[in-house]
Amino acid sequence: MPKRLDTIINMSTPKPSKSIKASGEAGKTAIQVVERMMNLVDALAEQEESSSLKLLAEKTHLHASTAHRILNDLVACRMVERGDGGTYRLGLKLLELGNLVKARLSVRDAAQSPMRALHKLTGETINLSVRQGDEIVYVDRAYSERSGMQVVRAIGGRAPLHLTSVGKLFLASDDPSQVRAYVTRTGLSGHTRNSITELSKLEDELNQVRRLGNAQDNEELELGVSCVAAAILDDTGKLVAGLSLSAPTDRIQADWIKSLQDTALQISKGMGYKPKSANPSS
Repeated sequence: MPKRLDTIINMSTPKPSKSIKASGEAGKTAIQVVERMMNLVDALAEQEESSSLKLLAEKTHLHASTAHRILNDLVACRMVERGDGGTYRLGLKLLELGNLVKARLSVRDAAQSPMRALHKLTGETINLSVRQGDEIVYVDRAYSERSGMQVVRAIGGRAPLHLTSVGKLFLASDDPSQVRAYVTRTGLSGHTRNSITELSKLEDELNQVRRLGNAQDNEELELGVSCVAAAILDDTGKLVAGLSLSAPTDRIQADWIKSLQDTALQISKGMGYKPKSANPSS
């Protein structure tokens, strides 16, 4: 290549400036600091009691001086608090942020994607319902016209607790006196020949719900249509909604129950619920 042309090319080719290089390094360093900060927060979350600097440094594989510097910054913004003897624990700022997140959580938002996946798997109507007083209210649904089943209740529609699978989940979570009060208020009126209209039969049904961990509606709201439901729990383990699958009775398949329960658990985890670990066998 001619020398002149080589010189022109070299002159026209931009060279990375020192400021750009420095900016990239600063960004990398900032990300590294955030990662270390979150590792320290996670390490604190694993401990029931306040933790020493030495323990936190060991758990996060950080030099003690580095861990100490980051912890001081976390203390300054109230995400970490100092305990007795130079120990550390999670700060109240995290509680404030957690309460904000919890308040903004929507069971409907958490359920939409899992509901669609379950509908795609089964081809049947999937309902999301919540309790309001002595009724359930349908708040969302995943379905298609291909299901060939008329939608029993539109979104916003209501139905008595004792005639629906989701309603039985809520009644099963009540104590016996609350169930009897419900019976007194409603009179257990029925819609079909399969509807439960006696207290003793309802109590037997609710005992079965507690034993199986799911609830069923055997053509009790509408003849020809059966439903099975699983509970959706929040971060405190409280029942906040029910997920149900509705289909013509002759199309209901037993193996759908497991898929329904798995989907309800997935939604519950999206609401902050943490299943209790099974006790290890001795």
